[in-house]
Amino acid sequence: MSSIDTIRDRLIVGLDLPTVKEAERAVRELEGTASFYKIGYQLAFAGGLDFARELASGGTKVFLDMKLLDIDNTVAKGVENIVKMGMTMLTLHAYPKAMKAAVEAARGSDLCLLAVTVLTSMDEKDMIDAGYEYDPHTLVLRRAEQALTAKMGGIVCSASEASAVRRIVGPNMAVVTPGIRPSGSDHGDQKRVVTPADAMRNGSSHLVVARPIVGAVDRKAAAQAILEEMAKA
Repeated sequence: MSSIDTIRDRLIVGLDLPTVKEAERAVRELEGTASFYKIGYQLAFAGGLDFARELASGGTKVFLDMKLLDIDNTVAKGVENIVKMGMTMLTLHAYPKAMKAAVEAARGSDLCLLAVTVLTSMDEKDMIDAGYEYDPHTLVLRRAEQALTAKMGGIVCSASEASAVRRIVGPNMAVVTPGIRPSGSDHGDQKRVVTPADAMRNGSSHLVVARPIVGAVDRKAAAQAILEEMAKA
């Protein structure tokens, strides 16, 4: 069991909000409770990249959730510029060539590159519809092995798969798990979800929580409750 202070940096609040103004308000409301934020597509395309730079320049940790995938040179050049932004974490899809290019581009920096295995909104039927021959669990483990070989900084996977991934990647790589829902909350469009305490017990290093916090009437109280759940693990 950990104290809340020791696990605060392991909670990443997803700023899945439509405007920078609303994101700024969320960060103000969470001051003293949260210290790590995720910025994804929704906010990035509404001025969120400049906001990410501002947060990072002020010492706040930022997880840029861009899920990069392109030809090697394009991935590498993108990563080089993201390093200059001062980001703490960056996602890319766990394709071996893309991971290799990104790792080389980030070499010598503090940027933690995260390999996205299988989106937590996808189940076995979704995988079949997308043309994959693997079920989600099998593909997650295969991609975890490839990310380890590529020397990535961490893995993004469902917390239900975190223990199996941890056995593959060992103790040092980050295992970042979205799809976290406090006990009794609505799952929304997530299909492979786990509670905060169970995610921690399963080997997650960081939990990404968006709607249960930013969609709450009292965001600070919601974040505090999740930290308390995490501390019980």
